[in-house]
Amino acid sequence: MPLLELVDTTIAYGRIEAVHGISITVDEGELVTLIGANGAGKTTTMRAISGIRPVSKGAILFDGVDITRMKAHLRVLEGIVQAPEGRGIFPGMTVMENLEMGAYARKFASKAEHRETVDRVFDLFPRLAERRTQTGGTMSGGEQQMLAIGRALMARPRLLLLDEPSMGLAPMVIQQIFRIIAEINAQGTTVLLVEQNAQQALSRSDRAYVLETGEIVRTGGGRELLADASIKEAYLGVA
Repeated sequence: MPLLELVDTTIAYGRIEAVHGISITVDEGELVTLIGANGAGKTTTMRAISGIRPVSKGAILFDGVDITRMKAHLRVLEGIVQAPEGRGIFPGMTVMENLEMGAYARKFASKAEHRETVDRVFDLFPRLAERRTQTGGTMSGGEQQMLAIGRALMARPRLLLLDEPSMGLAPMVIQQIFRIIAEINAQGTTVLLVEQNAQQALSRSDRAYVLETGEIVRTGGGRELLADASIKEAYLGVA
């Protein structure tokens, strides 16, 4: 049984359909990527999964349970946690205060579990440990992205949704972020990733979906799609 399943899901803004009856599955432990051009419907799909955007038709299932009408905060309690496009950190709060905002989303069983979660975030992102008292708004773009992912991890997600984590970052920082995403997945967290950097995303994905104008036009293994000539031409600039 998939951990996440979108079944013939349509998402609209008023009368305009942004996503047209798509079906997606993400198995537990996988790293799955959605790629596509701007306006393809990738972020809209992520917002529907997290509960921010309502579904017009179809269904969203999580661990076999229909969550189509479930409120966003209840989905977090179930383990669906998103690091949004644009990072969305609290610029006036310190690193630790930002991380604690993620911790409030789901109750810890004990103080020990809280300490273990903070330690895990700092192990993944040593830069955050060094800057734990620094305000988020004074950090670099890469550090803010680390903080956004770290805050999401503080909620101990079963499914981590990452929306354009490489946006606006320098190439070396992008490589570092993707290495960490792969490590998060290797540690057992299922990841659904929306990303325009197809090279980095597909090379690390178990599977991927190609979304164009609200419809899924291709699916397959990450490296399989990375080697496909049409994908190279459309998304990697290689003829």
